[in-house]
Amino acid sequence: MSSGYSSLEEDSEEYFFTARTSLIKKPSVKPTNLKDVEKEKELRTHLTHEEIRKKVEQYNADSRDHFKMTLNSSGMYTGFIKVQMDLRRPITVKGGGAGGVKGQEAFYLPRGSINTLHISSANTVRQVIEAMLKKFTVADNPAKFALFKRFSREDQVYTCKLSEEEHPLFLRLVAGPSTDTLSFVLKEQQTGEVLWDAFSIPELHNFLRILEKEEQDQICSITRRYNTYREKLDEAMRAAGGPG
Repeated sequence: MSSGYSSLEEDSEEYFFTARTSLIKKPSVKPTNLKDVEKEKELRTHLTHEEIRKKVEQYNADSRDHFKMTLNSSGMYTGFIKVQMDLRRPITVKGGGAGGVKGQEAFYLPRGSINTLHISSANTVRQVIEAMLKKFTVADNPAKFALFKRFSREDQVYTCKLSEEEHPLFLRLVAGPSTDTLSFVLKEQQTGEVLWDAFSIPELHNFLRILEKEEQDQICSITRRYNTYREKLDEAMRAAGGPG
């Protein structure tokens, strides 16, 4: 599995990886389209350029590592976010051909692992989810997953699902660099929230296969537990029926 660096092209959904994951778009020779202009206007309804500049400076001053933010003249800024993987079900990974897994294979990712992504203020939650899946060559539909923010308030920890159009780096900037104040977690969608019509028949068959495996694992676990109870009860009964 790759743990690399990705780049989001202007007109492509392909990501490329080296040392870290990046969602920053490469400069384009094409003129800025209206959609991008509107996106930047939307960002500036939250903070003015001067407010962003001050917050970026404060963020970098408070940061205790080398993951700083950079502000450019257009008002867009780039930086890093850390995303914790909290996937309870196995994922389907694409095979790489000779020397590796061929076809597709389902397995569990280690829960709690943290990945660092380099993104821009224009990148949305949906783009972050897609980049995370591409980083691990996950074949599952992005609609299966959701990005959550975890934050503290009055000594209580809360978890809140983010909408696909929210901008994680803006949230990171406003909250500051401390992950105790704000952190991001990638999870599966709740079953009732999944748009099953968005999946192909092979994907749905794969979901059924995963659920059947989970069911068998649970059955085996419960069977082992009750077998252990039965053995202990048998031992207690033999001890009670012995001499004396």
